[in-house]
This record gives sequence, C-alpha cells and structure tokens, in this order.
Amino acid sequence: MMGLNPRDMQKAMKKLGIQQQEIEAVEVIIKCADKTIVVSNPSVSKVNMMGQETFQISGEISENAVDSTPEIKEEDIRTVMEQANVDKEVALQAIKDNSGDLAKAIMSLSQ
Repeated sequence: MMGLNPRDMQKAMKKLGIQQQEIEAVEVIIKCADKTIVVSNPSVSKVNMMGQETFQISGEISENAVDSTPEIKEEDIRTVMEQANVDKEVALQAIKDNSGDLAKAIMSLSQ
C-alpha cells in the first residue's frame, strides 16, 4: 500500500469501512494516576473502523509526576479552626489526616 497516492489510499480505506478525520489539536493531555503525559504540537487523527473509534496521536511528548498532596486553602483552614476551636497547625494537620475532607476533619477534632 506504500505506492498508493493519498486519494487511492482514502478509497481503499473507505472500502474496508475505515474513516479517518484529522483533528486540529493544540495540545493533548493524558492524565494517569501517577503522572500526566503532555503531547505538544500534536498530529491527531480520529479513526472510525466499523463503529470503533480510536485516536492516533504523535508529537513532542513530556511526562510530569502528579503531586498527590491536595491543595489546602486558607479559607478551609479557617473554617476548621473556627468550627473545632483549634489553632492553625492543628486544623491543617486534621485536614491532611482526613484527605482534605473538612467535615471529617472537624468531626475528628470534636471527639
């Protein structure tokens, strides 16, 4: 099939039930549990073969580790401080110990 021109290739793919659509993407981001994969300057094709859609992606790839510690807002710390009547350090630790769940943090300090 390497000797086919693009038009003949499209005809052959259509006979096989394959439809391909180019997508003008600026960036592709794949989020995993432990990392984020970023494809910059991507070439993206959506391929539909007999009802099954897949994507082909190529470009400049970089990987970034995911920070597993949740961001704790000052407003949340103040809420726990006020509700549980504790200082900032105790409130912050309770929020961390309860994975950012303010209600659980307050309940743990109220016992």
